[in-house]
Amino acid sequence: MLRRTKIVATLGPATDSEESLEAIINAGVDVVRLNFSHGESEDHIQRAERVRSIASKLGRFVAVLADLQGPKIRIARFANDKIKLNVGDNFALDTRLGVSEGNQDAVNIDHEAVIRDTHEGDILLLDDGRIELLVKSNDGVRIDCEVLIGGVLSNNKGINKKGGGLSAKALTDKDKADIKIAAKFDADYVAVSFPRDAEDMNEARALLKEAGSNAGLIAKIERAELVADNEMLDEVIRVSNGVMVARGDLAVEVGDAELVAIQKHIIARARALNRVVITATQMMESMITSPMPTRAEVSDVANAVIDGTDAVMLSAETAVGEYPVEVIEAMDRICTGAERSPTTQLSQHRIHESFEEIDESIALSAMYAANHLQGVKAIISMTEKGKTPLLMSRIRSKIPIFSFSAHVQTQRRVALYRGVQTIPFVAADVENGLVNQFAVNTLLEKGIVEEGDLVILTKGDYIKAQGGTNTMKILRVGDKIH
Repeated sequence: MLRRTKIVATLGPATDSEESLEAIINAGVDVVRLNFSHGESEDHIQRAERVRSIASKLGRFVAVLADLQGPKIRIARFANDKIKLNVGDNFALDTRLGVSEGNQDAVNIDHEAVIRDTHEGDILLLDDGRIELLVKSNDGVRIDCEVLIGGVLSNNKGINKKGGGLSAKALTDKDKADIKIAAKFDADYVAVSFPRDAEDMNEARALLKEAGSNAGLIAKIERAELVADNEMLDEVIRVSNGVMVARGDLAVEVGDAELVAIQKHIIARARALNRVVITATQMMESMITSPMPTRAEVSDVANAVIDGTDAVMLSAETAVGEYPVEVIEAMDRICTGAERSPTTQLSQHRIHESFEEIDESIALSAMYAANHLQGVKAIISMTEKGKTPLLMSRIRSKIPIFSFSAHVQTQRRVALYRGVQTIPFVAADVENGLVNQFAVNTLLEKGIVEEGDLVILTKGDYIKAQGGTNTMKILRVGDKIH
């Protein structure tokens, strides 16, 4: 059984050697994430080049996702590196304090969004929510607080506001420079951190195009105010190629109790709007130091798969963890196991709606036929840009979808789509009347189908016509095919 849910692995010191990188790709990685919050530009360029070289050697297509740092708001540093805050202590964020002069009473904050958007009665969350501060006053220079939840606070920890509302722009100067770097190594996807609205995503796309890149854009859903407004969330999804349920900062802002329902809602909306969705953060966290996942982590990954996520993402587990190969193998087992559930194979997607585009009608008709006609073992989608297999992948099914394309960029991009495998195929090199036969024979030679199996094939009448899919055929392996 081919795994349908894709695995995204973050690269880092644990996977920097050619041997370890080859091992995780062999273990089943479909997309690699380059985290621009860490490392230098040259590190990311070299990692992208290594991935492509090794994937090519292995006959694999692995997409590269460049993840922008975004406006992560942080406190400055302490004179003695860290302090201990107790419940009831008074503590201040003070713009007048030196950047390395933090003490038991205050620390520097040099971010206008915190000063502008924080008011008496607000709760500020430091260090991913481990420390809570109740704002007592804000004079425009200094924010005085009372400690609600204490603990050790060290240098450069992040700040969020409970319920959201810190209006920092999504794209920093660093992000704008990093977009050019991502374009330089031809990233397949670029993830935008902390987008506030559709305009932030439109700005990122304009900058990408200006840099000469056609990378897919992934909106990281991290702000409480974004998930609180369904219309705004849908707008962000529509102007993006996909979204990431970035559960770290999102959970800090909305609270743990709300996170699960919000995750399910984001996945459902992304699929309904024909966009891909990645579920991320702490999916297999214990495997940073343990060779086996916890039962809770198994359930977490499996539930995301059952909900219909396109991909599940690993962060520190593969970037700095002790067991990068084992965590990929474990995630592969869990995803494949969850996909055996009948729930993952039944779809109600747009079953009562009309279609606006011919290629969408063909794609969804093909999936309906595949799910209901006995004997169908594979779907072939001949595609230029990958739109038809994307539309197909919105339908729950156990039938594998094979994206036949001549374009390397398309071959890598579809690596993120749930249930889609890629096969390089140049239709123009095959005599026109033999294209269908040649495509089916390709699956037969690879051992994917057998004599007598049914295969559904979709394509357009005109080669190289984007969005031109207008034909669906049901073919029997072994018959003479036209």
